[in-house]
Amino acid sequence: MPIAEPKSAIDRRGFLAACSKFGVAGTLFPGVLWAMVEGEPKKITVEMISDAAAIADVPIPAEDREMMLRNLQNATKGYDQIYALHMPNGVQPAMIFDPLTSTNTHFERARRPLQISAAPAIATRHVPKDLEEIAFATVRELAELVRTKKVSSTALTQMYLARLKRYDPVLHFVITLTEDRALAQAKEADRDIAAGKYRGPLHGIPWGAKDLLAVKGYPTTWGAEPYRDQTIDEDATVVKRLDAAGAVLVAKLTLGALAEGDHWFGGVTRNPWNPDQGSSGSSAGPSSATAAGCVGFAIGSETLGSISSPSTRCGVTGLRPTFGHVPRTGAMALSWSQDKLGPICRAVEDCALALDAIYGPDGEDRSVQPAAFSWDARQDWRKFRVGFLESEFKFDRAALEERVKNFRGITDEEKQQFIAVAGYDQKLNDAALQKLRDMGVKMTPIELPKLPYQPMVTILDVEAAAAFDELTRTGRDKLLGDQTPGGWANTFRVARFVPAVEYVQANRAKFLAMQAVAKAFEGYDVIVAPTNGEQLTVTNLTGHPALIVPNGFRGDDAPPAVKDKDGMVGNYGGPGTPVSLTFLGPLYGEEKMLVFGRAYQDATKFHLQHPKLSA
Repeated sequence: MPIAEPKSAIDRRGFLAACSKFGVAGTLFPGVLWAMVEGEPKKITVEMISDAAAIADVPIPAEDREMMLRNLQNATKGYDQIYALHMPNGVQPAMIFDPLTSTNTHFERARRPLQISAAPAIATRHVPKDLEEIAFATVRELAELVRTKKVSSTALTQMYLARLKRYDPVLHFVITLTEDRALAQAKEADRDIAAGKYRGPLHGIPWGAKDLLAVKGYPTTWGAEPYRDQTIDEDATVVKRLDAAGAVLVAKLTLGALAEGDHWFGGVTRNPWNPDQGSSGSSAGPSSATAAGCVGFAIGSETLGSISSPSTRCGVTGLRPTFGHVPRTGAMALSWSQDKLGPICRAVEDCALALDAIYGPDGEDRSVQPAAFSWDARQDWRKFRVGFLESEFKFDRAALEERVKNFRGITDEEKQQFIAVAGYDQKLNDAALQKLRDMGVKMTPIELPKLPYQPMVTILDVEAAAAFDELTRTGRDKLLGDQTPGGWANTFRVARFVPAVEYVQANRAKFLAMQAVAKAFEGYDVIVAPTNGEQLTVTNLTGHPALIVPNGFRGDDAPPAVKDKDGMVGNYGGPGTPVSLTFLGPLYGEEKMLVFGRAYQDATKFHLQHPKLSA
């Protein structure tokens, strides 16, 4: 049942509506003035208008203040009428973000047949009696075992369910097991395959969903205390599509509360390589469970690093598709212009197989373009045009110190840790570039356009505040676990003071960024980049796809992790922890980006190393 809004909030909305008539609603002025008014009924004076105008730096002549007063004292109820609509999180704004910068930008619309790699060697080997020996197999390998009936989907599902139960007490990556649903799906898969009705490489493969995806009959908690008992009576589009592909949903996995970090209402999701550390997030559970060999693959989401960061921390392969490639219907909305759903897997081709099953318009998410994705593992990556972000591969301490000043919610010690680890990781980035050259790749240096990207992140904050407007206005934001300056509760409150004009201006600046980045990337099939550079913010803003692949491990000489506080941002890194490399592509250019990433992964084989777990 919707919670009734306090009368003061309704009155405030009417007051703000009146302010808008005088052209000052796009400033801090209305909020400042209302905060100065005390008592019931609210009484506004000319002096209050003068003081509020001074605080908000809005010049208002004395004669206009008198004229405003008469109207403000008869505030309208327009905002109240909108609030009375009780809009749920899933209602889309009328405005739709399109990452394409001109009508001259074209993408392929015709889908070509799926061309997967040759049957893997695992299909010719004796299947072990203990199926846990294949827990870390890739989807491509598992698919061949299931297709040839050497391993049943039911046996595979039971094995992964057992591992989820065994390792969850250590890694805290499960919110809800979907055991009954999974076993029913697995038995159906076995019957269909036995009858010759094989649906493709995901048929019978167990997977896990980030718990911002709705699944009928199960809670959809969004990782947050205010929603821990929430149920949504629908299946998200990606869930429906994976059901149709024959995949088996075994668990709803953790996410940081409302898609931030790895802290959720049940604790902190852990990094399988070092359980003393968090897994990062917000796709915390999908990354941790995949790295721990507890699911065949998972589906996560990214708005500003939520696939990239945990994939790096947990040493798995993550794909952030182009904005508008995968429908988000039935998924929690955080930022309508930046949310993206994508797979988290153990190998690049696994990501391609998952994307093949979930992409394309669904008639509900209006941001999705009719762009085709055609996976062809036989393509010759040697013919691709490759660029690399030259300056991002150079360790510039001064520039990095300037950038970390904008990091919110972390201590000075954690900022210094970030810089120290970045300095150490330089040699791993250098090694990656050298490996690519050894493979015969000719890379052209390019640069990101110089623009003020960080202020554009305001767009995300404002949209998130709108998505969870009810939480803030009713005071239920106090139920969120993170009440720090960088947490969502405070971010939502601050976002309410962002002028409407400045939100529009940030979107205009974002369009300039889209044009400039499109020009910089023009003519390239793949762009090589460090995962943690400025590109992470830039390409999330512009909607470009990214592939994150394991890129080795820090040595014994690595800076130690900060351990003063369990789960703190700086508690990462240290000897033996994984690092990653990112490949970027043009808009809707996932195919070549994935082919190239698979070639690098096959040459380095970092993805074949797995953490040693103890229950």
